[in-house]
Amino acid sequence: MTTAALIVAAGRGTRAGAGAPKQWRPLAGRRVADWTLTALVEHPEVDQVMVVVHPDDVAQLADWSSHPKVRHCFGGATRDQSVQNGLQALEGFGPRKVLVHDVARPCLSASLISDLIATLDSYAGAAPGVEVVDALWRGQDGSVAGVQDRSALYRAQTPQAFRFDALLAAHRAHIGGAADDVEVARAHGLDVAIIAGEETNLKITRPGDFARAEEILQKQSKKEEHMDIRLGNGYDVHRFGDGDHVILCGVKIPHGRGLQGHSDADVGMHAVTDALYGAMAEGDIGRHFPPSDPQWKGAASEIFLKHAADLAQSKGYTISNVDCTLVCEYPKVGPHAEAMMTEMARIMGMARDRVSIKATTSERLGFTGREEGIAAIATATLIKV
Repeated sequence: MTTAALIVAAGRGTRAGAGAPKQWRPLAGRRVADWTLTALVEHPEVDQVMVVVHPDDVAQLADWSSHPKVRHCFGGATRDQSVQNGLQALEGFGPRKVLVHDVARPCLSASLISDLIATLDSYAGAAPGVEVVDALWRGQDGSVAGVQDRSALYRAQTPQAFRFDALLAAHRAHIGGAADDVEVARAHGLDVAIIAGEETNLKITRPGDFARAEEILQKQSKKEEHMDIRLGNGYDVHRFGDGDHVILCGVKIPHGRGLQGHSDADVGMHAVTDALYGAMAEGDIGRHFPPSDPQWKGAASEIFLKHAADLAQSKGYTISNVDCTLVCEYPKVGPHAEAMMTEMARIMGMARDRVSIKATTSERLGFTGREEGIAAIATATLIKV
């Protein structure tokens, strides 16, 4: 597992007014917690979501109990104890990165999640902050008692992102009582980068915040109605020739013959690459890597796939999912499918569960049935919000 999210949802939210804890109250046709969970569960780079709940609230998660990404554990007496409980519950899954998010921030954007995860490649921690632009006063007995310099001040937001092992060690070493995870991390000597927060990333605290959050979510829903969703198809064929192995979807498989081609003849990777190019209306591999150019002779097909994935990202697209079918009698793909999906996901920077590699035969019909070669067909989905 690469990235986990931890949602702190064990609080009682008394400042939000009378009634159920604020995370379980209705908001724009759902509950506050449902919006928060959806934002993290549906993000392609988040592999697991741990919800830290009060023991009295377990039944509130009934609608999420069967979701493969969602788990829950019980909170503690304080926020930092709840976070530590959640981190310890996640430890067995082996995440490398973790996002810690307040359940009462339901307007979380996918782009902020992506920015935080990417920042962890350079820093031990990262957190969104909004620069303070208003004048700051110090008050006493209802009157202005002084002013406070606002330069270099930020309003802290969540999710706060960290390398998992470092944050868990920081919490285990902390004496308790921290306002947030940045405080815990800094006390342990971790360097935490500030990235641009979002005014729409509102934390519901008081009764009036529900109406503000609903307005934000309605605007976001209208924006999603105009999202750009692209589908692309790819098809490729390579014939058998001399050799003692084939490379399929990045995995070397021993075989009595090899596949022939200008590059390494990875037919599955070529089909996926063309599917990505097709979704962007960017032609095919031949347009970007002409076979007439000798520098690509024998090249690893990872170069082509990485180029297509990077091009999609540069155009503002997220690769939502990829599905590839290999058509051959031999070699048998099943024993290698997991390794193929893992490798393809790595190259494209995707979650493993968004890549599908499977195989079929042609019932001994045609060139694949005669074992003259292997064919592959692929579909890719790109999304731009």
